[in-house]
Order: sequence, then C-alpha cells, then structure tokens
Amino acid sequence: MKIRPIADKTTPASHLPDPAAPPIPDALRNFDALPDAANVRLPVVCALFGISPPTAWRWVKKSKLPAGRKLSERVTAWNVGELRKALNGEAWQ
Repeated sequence: MKIRPIADKTTPASHLPDPAAPPIPDALRNFDALPDAANVRLPVVCALFGISPPTAWRWVKKSKLPAGRKLSERVTAWNVGELRKALNGEAWQ
C-alpha cells in the first residue's frame, strides 16, 4: 500500500504554479503601469497576444501587429503605446 501525501486544503493542486514554466517577465506583470513610451521585448508581446514568436513575426509582416524597433543587431523592442492600441483594436500607425 502506497502512502500518499496529504493535500493542502487551502490551495488545490491545479492552482499551484508549474515549476517548469518560465517566469513571468516583470514588464508583463506590470504592463498596465508602464508608460506608453516604454518598450517591451518579444516574450512580452507573445504573452499579451497569446501567440508564439514565429506568429508574432508573421503578424508584423501582415501588419496585424505593430513593427518592433531594432535597438541593436540582435535586440528588437515594441512600443507599449502601440501595443495597447493594437490590443484595443485601434490603428497604431
């Protein structure tokens, strides 16, 4: 007979964070508090729209998502104000 650990009655197991899940970026956690002039990176954009990185790039190409700005050779960031407009279904251009 196997002994099972007693479950914590205050928090069901389905509500516990997945230890294998990547941490939530601070920019996503505090997105509402960011100024419109702030910039966020690709993982935040993907989380906001519920899409994968390849889909984000396809949406940029199809103008369904604002284009990011190249900050350096390997760094692209998106303007928070433009992302808010896109989330609200407004024109960001």
